[in-house]
Amino acid sequence: MLLGEVRGAIAISFGAVAGALSRYYLANWFSQRFGTSFPYGTFWINLSGCFGMGFFATFTLTRTELISPELRLLIGTGFLGAYTTFSTYGLETFVLLRTGNTLPIILYWGGSAILGVVCVWLGAILAWLWVGKG
Repeated sequence: MLLGEVRGAIAISFGAVAGALSRYYLANWFSQRFGTSFPYGTFWINLSGCFGMGFFATFTLTRTELISPELRLLIGTGFLGAYTTFSTYGLETFVLLRTGNTLPIILYWGGSAILGVVCVWLGAILAWLWVGKG
């Protein structure tokens, strides 16, 4: 393995640890604060992760001189990859389907998908405005 590949793998690893721990503690906080009848934590994490991905991807593509390849891997692949929770989204949608309560299913399933894309879009717009390309 080349030195750059090793540095990239280490960067992803550090980012993944931070992303996974952030996801874990935020999900727990939401559960304690709002209960478990609706997956508030995963819902928030998906939306904020999509927003962060939209912002970060747009910013790093327009300002490549400011962000090293290792930092891009640490944040984009490592942190955001471990932080966002679409596998958990699938499982929790399945659990909600089993309850038969239609409104939470629709809000969670559709809201995560639609608002997630909207948040990526908003993050991209904010990044474009921030770097003066908007």
